[in-house]
Amino acid sequence: MMIYMIFLWSNEGHRRSSQEESLLSDLFKSNGISFQVKLASQYYFYIETQTTLAIPNEDNCMTIYTSAQSPEITQNVIAKCLGIPFHNVHVITKRVGGGFGGKAIRSFVVASACAVAAHKLRQPVRMYLDRKTDMIMIGGRHPTKVYYTVGFKSDGKITALHIDLRMNAGISADCSPILPGAVIGALKKYNWGSLSFDIKLCRTNNTSKSAMRAPGDIQGSFIAEAIIEHVASLLSADTNTIRRKNLHDHESLRMFYGDQIAGEAPTYTLPSIFDSLASTPNYEARVETVRQFNRANKWKKRGISCVPITYKVMLRPTPGRISVLNDGSIIVEVGGIEIGQGLWTKVKQMASFGLKELWEDGTEKFLDKIRVIQADSFSLIQGGITAGSTTSESSCEAVRLACNVLVERLKPFKDKILAEKGMVSWEALITQAAMQSVNLSASAYWVPEQSTIAYLNYGAAISEVEIDLLTGATTILRSDLLYDCGKSLNPAVDLGQVEGGFVQGIGFFMHEEFLTNSDGLAISDSTWNYKIPTIDTIPKEFNVEFLSSPHNKDRVLSSKASGEPPLLLASSVHCAMREAIRAARTEFSSSVGSKGSALTFHMDVPTTMPMVKELCGLNIVEKYLESLA
Repeated sequence: MMIYMIFLWSNEGHRRSSQEESLLSDLFKSNGISFQVKLASQYYFYIETQTTLAIPNEDNCMTIYTSAQSPEITQNVIAKCLGIPFHNVHVITKRVGGGFGGKAIRSFVVASACAVAAHKLRQPVRMYLDRKTDMIMIGGRHPTKVYYTVGFKSDGKITALHIDLRMNAGISADCSPILPGAVIGALKKYNWGSLSFDIKLCRTNNTSKSAMRAPGDIQGSFIAEAIIEHVASLLSADTNTIRRKNLHDHESLRMFYGDQIAGEAPTYTLPSIFDSLASTPNYEARVETVRQFNRANKWKKRGISCVPITYKVMLRPTPGRISVLNDGSIIVEVGGIEIGQGLWTKVKQMASFGLKELWEDGTEKFLDKIRVIQADSFSLIQGGITAGSTTSESSCEAVRLACNVLVERLKPFKDKILAEKGMVSWEALITQAAMQSVNLSASAYWVPEQSTIAYLNYGAAISEVEIDLLTGATTILRSDLLYDCGKSLNPAVDLGQVEGGFVQGIGFFMHEEFLTNSDGLAISDSTWNYKIPTIDTIPKEFNVEFLSSPHNKDRVLSSKASGEPPLLLASSVHCAMREAIRAARTEFSSSVGSKGSALTFHMDVPTTMPMVKELCGLNIVEKYLESLA
């Protein structure tokens, strides 16, 4: 059985006529190439596996403590499962020990099973999956197979692209229907001229695949790079020249993404980001150093590559509340869940920022007075889901609006006390306001404007690698990342997000083989046979820089997302590996056999040690010894 989702799109934004189809066919016939790309699955590998505690209460009620990215939806699912009203299910999530999308929907399975057992037994029930069970049950990223046909001119300018894409969705739909849009969104980072695609989500006997950090986007972005590198290799041209030639100008960006998402011209920073990395004397010197190394070394080869990314995110309505207790201490509640992305840190800072409107001279310090508390489905409704990299900024804006309400209530009392006594402390102000029966709790529900609800993130990365032709081992010598984070709400938090996302991407492109058998059962079910990045696989030199962006009135304090987009930058490692393998194949061209030419070859994801060894040529040592005889 297949689930079909078929799209047809061109940069004019309409279904092509027969005349246009004929023209596109002519383009492919005269300057067209076809190829296939495969990307495997990836497991979430969060530190805390799926866990839930269900406690039956009086009046046929249930209290659920669960590790979930959406307590609200968890409440709804459990209530429907038990056949009771939503108000009979109380869901609490203090924090989540890592999610990456694996606790957005897949957590419902464990939470519902735990709730059913507690409901039937009328006893508290706790479930905590061990790593093996979690890897077998929960699924992961969607395996993808792509066939593409691309038309291009002799100068490397791409004129047309058609892709046929198949995604393994597993046994149920889950969130798979949203992935095709994400794939195409990331693919459109280049101006393909005319673009068409046929995407099918395939139902298989695998465990259901679900959203995983940058779902669809990482596949789409990599497919774009595979196509660009294929064109460059056929033309024997510099890959970065082909990349730069096919980057959008602002006009074509608007054609592909629409005016609202593309934004104003100054916000399109990708060309300047790419040029500041790839079009500099320093980069050219590094490329020449790599060439010299490859000429001087037979059994080790290096490669270097610069990859740009475009990532679309969407804001969602989010609630926030701030409450001041009688001693002046402050409680903040938001719909977002702390899953290690620093949401609480940013929210705490935003609450302090909002309340400082009362003390513009900065004499009153609020940060130590504020505590962000757990998400509670009864206390704060419409919490939504923590996903898509924008929950932190949405929660911050909701809290800022709530602070504005509270400031308006308190300012008259502050001015009055100040006029009478000449000075006023926060504690004295709260005491006076409480005596006057002022509501010291303020709530807000932030709804983003439709015209600015979605926006694009930009970045680029240079990675340099060294491969050992005898073993297939790859060492990442250096990675330089430049990312447009807007005006960061917290640079330290965002830096951690960029670094963490990049390293997780390294795992996807280099190491993590999430394999299944013919029955659809995961056989990569432990750290013995599933390898995530470790201290010796991350870049030896790792540099991250944020672009100094101008003020943007459409963003929350001019900030931008940082959680998922940097994951795509890890494709620079894969592309650098391709360059190193190409250098090896060029030197040992007689040993690659039927695997393809020295420059053009098939390179799937992940590219593990055995694959690197195979692509370089399994018999290169024997061939070399024969040449010496």
